[in-house]
Amino acid sequence: MAAALPFKAFADAVTLPFANGERPLVKYPQKRPMIGLTARPPQLETPFSVFNESVVTPNDAFFVRYHLADIPLQIDPDAHTIQIKGMVDNPLTLKMADLKRMPSMEVVAVNQCSGNSRGFSEPRVAGGQLGHGAMGNARWRGVPLKAVLALAGVQNDARQVVFNGLDTAVLEKTPDFVKALEIAHANDGEVMLAYQMNGQDLPMLNGFPVRLVVPGYYGTYWIKHLSDITVIGTVFDGFWMKSAYRIPYNDCACVEPGTPPKVTVPIGRFNVRSFITSLADGAKVKAGPQSLKGIAFDGGTGIARVDVSTDDGKTWTRATLGADLGKYSFRAWTHRVRLPAGSHVLKVRATSKDGKAQLDKALFNPSGYMRNVIETYNVTAA
Repeated sequence: MAAALPFKAFADAVTLPFANGERPLVKYPQKRPMIGLTARPPQLETPFSVFNESVVTPNDAFFVRYHLADIPLQIDPDAHTIQIKGMVDNPLTLKMADLKRMPSMEVVAVNQCSGNSRGFSEPRVAGGQLGHGAMGNARWRGVPLKAVLALAGVQNDARQVVFNGLDTAVLEKTPDFVKALEIAHANDGEVMLAYQMNGQDLPMLNGFPVRLVVPGYYGTYWIKHLSDITVIGTVFDGFWMKSAYRIPYNDCACVEPGTPPKVTVPIGRFNVRSFITSLADGAKVKAGPQSLKGIAFDGGTGIARVDVSTDDGKTWTRATLGADLGKYSFRAWTHRVRLPAGSHVLKVRATSKDGKAQLDKALFNPSGYMRNVIETYNVTAA
């Protein structure tokens, strides 16, 4: 595969709707112009208008998030191997051809960065100041991790499975980006070693030739360029599990600003979210009937309903849900409203099948994770 070209900025830029939100549009191989957050390592946010094009996010517009700057620029898929080792009876070295001979599975699932929408945090917190575009929905095909672990023969006292990829740190003291799942989660039949995305090979920047797909869980677990799977009998204590990507251990995963959490746990499943995609905050529209559309998703129970308000949350009406592509997918919705001439405050609220709804007020998380407030759109009709 051809080597990735350096970051290239265009004259065009975007301004995300929060302080210091100016961003360049940048171009990388296999990608359309994307919102550039950093170049080393690449962090590319999807322009939000993409989510109005299709409920499935095109590969060339799918967001990119790396933690370590030394990323692979070219990989020979025929030579790439995945080592399965540790507390297994039969350590394995699998090539891509071996994976592709195994029975495959497919799932439509959202990959969302833990810090998606961090730029809207009040007060502001450290970390990449992202808008709403650090997410995407794709049709993933690959092999269940459960099947690979069965081939290796996991030993009875195994506790966790640890995953590593080919990206590495530039400085020796920087911790390698390694993640872990509980053995029961790894064996649930849904976690996947994916080698296709929307019917094509994975883009290089999205994990080619194979990545971990962990449906319903934040993207921190979705290891790219997967190279090592290690079964262990303890709790993995690497930096990216023990210290990073942790949330307050309480029902809301929140604290009062300025108050450190007493106990934390690794971040896990998404909470429920929804957006209007057919217009942006601050839009000017023609007075009269409007056809709104948008997306909703959660961490894996599925979307039960989406409600829309045109009067700042005083009254709500139910939207029409689109096709159900599975419990881990974006769910499209549409709704007809009438907007007389003047100013209007639109809101959208999703409720998941387990009865959880978006919140009226954003809760504070010290890392800017897990935003799921009801999103608001100020619109002028004339």
